Order: sequence, then C-alpha cells, then structure tokens
Amino acid sequence: MFGPLGSMQARVAVEKEHKPVRAMSGADQGPFDLMYFLKGAFSGGVCCGITHGALCPVDVVKTRMQLEPTKYTGMISGFRKVIAEEGVGALATGLGPTAVGYFIQGWFKFGGVEFFKIQQASYFGVEKAWEYRFPIYLSSAAAAEFIADIFLCPLEATRIKLVSNPSYASGLISAFPKIIADEGFISGFYSGFIPILFKQVPYTMAKFAVQGAAQEKICDMTSIDLTTAPESTKVSVSLASGVIAGVAAAIISHPADTLLSVINKPGAGGKGTMFVRLGRVAAELGFVKLCLTGLPARCIMIGTLTAGQFGIFDTVMAFTGASKFHFTDPAELEHK
Repeated sequence: MFGPLGSMQARVAVEKEHKPVRAMSGADQGPFDLMYFLKGAFSGGVCCGITHGALCPVDVVKTRMQLEPTKYTGMISGFRKVIAEEGVGALATGLGPTAVGYFIQGWFKFGGVEFFKIQQASYFGVEKAWEYRFPIYLSSAAAAEFIADIFLCPLEATRIKLVSNPSYASGLISAFPKIIADEGFISGFYSGFIPILFKQVPYTMAKFAVQGAAQEKICDMTSIDLTTAPESTKVSVSLASGVIAGVAAAIISHPADTLLSVINKPGAGGKGTMFVRLGRVAAELGFVKLCLTGLPARCIMIGTLTAGQFGIFDTVMAFTGASKFHFTDPAELEHK
C-alpha cells in the first residue's frame, strides 16, 4: 500500500485537475508522497503499540470477565482476584503479542486511513470533500482496518490464548509454534477473523468519524482554530474528542469483542465451520450478555486508549515534521 506504486498514485492524484486539497488555513497541503504516508503509518504504530501495551492489565481483567463471568464479576474485584491467585505479573500476560500486534495494526490502520482519506479528498476537491467528509472517514477507516486485521488476527488469537491459559506458553515466541502444532495455522490463528472484522471495522469506522465530528464541535463551541492553536491545545482537543469517540466505538463493537474472546477458547462452539461455531457461542451467551458482559471495563479501556492514540498520533506526526491532513470548510476559505 505504501510502496513506489502507492507513492506514484498519491502524487498523480494530488496533481489532477481537481481543486487542490487545502488545509484549514487555506494553504495547500502536502506533499502527500511516500514519506508522508510512512510517517503516518509509523505514528499510528507508535500510538497503538504504546496505548494497548499500557492498558494490558485492564485488557487481561476484561478478557477474564468475558471468559469466566461467574468468577470475575467486576473490574476492581477482578484485579484483586488475579493478583491474589497469580501475582502482579499475571496482569502483564499477553503483553508481547499485544504490543507487537497493535503496532502492526496501528501502522496499517492510521497510515491506511490517511492514504484512503487523502486519495478521496484529492479526487473530490475541497467542496465535495467537505460535503462527503463523514462518508470518506467511514470508507477510509473500513478499508484500512480490513487490511490491518489480516496482520492483527494471529497476534490477537495468541494474546487471548495466553490470557485465558497463562500456562499455555511463556510468551509470544513460544506460543506461535505451539498453536500451529496444536491447531494448525488457519484454525489456530484465524478462527476469530470474522468476529475480529465485526469488532474492529465498526469500531474503527465509529472511532474516526465520531472523533472528527467531536473535534469539530469542540472547536466550534470553544472558538479554537486548530491552524493557529498551540500544540498543547491541539493535543487537548484530540484527547477530549478521542474519549467521546472511544466510548461510542466501544459500545458499537462490544458484542463482537465478546464473541472474539470466547471463540478463541479451546473447544468453544464445538465442531463445525467458523460461522456454525460463532452461532452456537452467540446462542449460548444470549443477546444481553453479548452486549453487556465486560462493557463498563471496555468503555473505560477504549475511551482512555482512543484518547491516547489520537493525542500520541498528532504529537508523533508533528515530531516527524509532517503536517496532518484536514478537511476544509469552503465557507472558511471565502473569508481568508
């Protein structure tokens, strides 16, 4: 996606006879070349790897609550039970696959969203891009997340196996060959691919679209101009809009997250195809448990995580010297 062909396509798209993509200040943006997309991908990898890694203890307890809801009945009590029975180190179970998996996922997700978003905005021009900005957010996020999940799924399956059974392997490197030997490559790593798509694609679509809308509202209500605001203000806006986006995305994607956690348990759903097994698991859990089991913990986790991701992404992008793409209201350009 970010090879020489992608770079050439990006430059060709920007140079088309459509109206140039402009920043909120009215100045031409770019250049959106290979280096820009690599910076966006790297920033995405850093922000996702750091935030998911930092929240690994919360994810451990949340996953245990989904797998054993009668034993782990709440977040605080879950933390106490894990520490009492297995020690503090158990809260870092799955840290390796979490950090590596989400760095790779963030690379393709954030980098991909920038790529697809800019291509569409460049094609439509300023006025149509502004009018269609939310469909552009949604389609860009869906395409980028689908690609990212191909790489994330094996690492997420490994993380869940380690969290559900800490004695399964000592870590990422030892778990990979054991999973292949026990279950095979496809069954071991991609049994959860469909639920991870149902979880991550709606989650990412909501995440970027809601964050964009929330950022606009915050700026409108506080009269903040992101083109002239200091970096600290920009990061504050990203953090606030990220919390809103994270909670919305967590609620939307939670049923699939519960399915993903359960389907990776050995023997979950019995024999049969992936869809048959998923159907059995969903029927056993019921609609209410699918939607609500572990939801408060996940809202806390995803709200915090999403805010951190957008804040870190903007910070790293600025550090690399890249100027992040923004949609432009044509009405604002007329007054510049």
